[in-house]
Amino acid sequence: MRQADFPYLPKDFIQTAEGLIFAVVSYHPHQQKIGCFLRYIENEGQWQKIDTEQANRLLARHYPKYLFKSLQFDAEFHAVKPEDVEVHHQPEQHLTSVLARSPNDEIEEKCHRLIAILTKYGVNTASLGLTGSMLIGQQKKGSDIDLVVYGREAFRQTREAVKQAVAEQQLTALDLSLMKDNFQRRGGELNFEEFAWHEARKYNKAAIDGTKFDIGMVSLPEELVVDHHHYIKQGISTLKAVVIDDQQAFDFPARYLIDNEMTPEVISFTHTYVGQAQAGETIEVAGAVECDSASGQRRLVVGSTREAIGEYIKVCRDL
Repeated sequence: MRQADFPYLPKDFIQTAEGLIFAVVSYHPHQQKIGCFLRYIENEGQWQKIDTEQANRLLARHYPKYLFKSLQFDAEFHAVKPEDVEVHHQPEQHLTSVLARSPNDEIEEKCHRLIAILTKYGVNTASLGLTGSMLIGQQKKGSDIDLVVYGREAFRQTREAVKQAVAEQQLTALDLSLMKDNFQRRGGELNFEEFAWHEARKYNKAAIDGTKFDIGMVSLPEELVVDHHHYIKQGISTLKAVVIDDQQAFDFPARYLIDNEMTPEVISFTHTYVGQAQAGETIEVAGAVECDSASGQRRLVVGSTREAIGEYIKVCRDL
């Protein structure tokens, strides 16, 4: 699953000597660096979560070497040299260690039970990992359980297991309170009713005894779309189109092929819009137009910034 020459995958965390923890966001090196975003800083012996604006400000002021401008994608993110990584937190290894011992708290106890339920419905534990706050032992009462599923087929099976377990009341769909909490965390450009309608049919989130859990897919090496193109941003655009292929809707980034000759592909780097639409549905998309400098081929990118202000994907249900 992990390449010997570049063992870093999205949803891993990497920790540096300066007391910084970055979330890996890229499958491939960028000028021999690991593409990532700063998520936690050490503050008086405790890990403190920070948002993108705080992270950029901190790095610009104190650690500019971790700021990175990608010429290929015409985008800014963070990047760390492998030699600057002090600890590489790997989700699959951490889940194995959590399951091998008695739970340390209520969230770990629910994680044990959640994995047992998914296993009962046919999920192979070897395809799972544990990311988010639990990956670095920073969970607290009220924390979510963030699972990683490695591989598209394993992810499909896990979603189906969640769907069945909810139907048989082994797990519960998000109630109004959890859905509102999810909406507030994600922000986004959709109103609550639109957001909740899209989320309820994805089966990549549910709850166990009031604790929300989330499953996110990481592709296997053979599933990756190799992209060596150089993209130039050309402003924000909105379009409506029919989805003709949704096979990579839950990938990172999510990809939707649409029936638009000028802009045949929609890409989402924002988790909110993963699994957002299905083949045959008409969608409205607002995002950044990117043009391949060699071929002139255009694509629409949702999540050109992490917060994706003004950018969205939604199914047109009033047609």
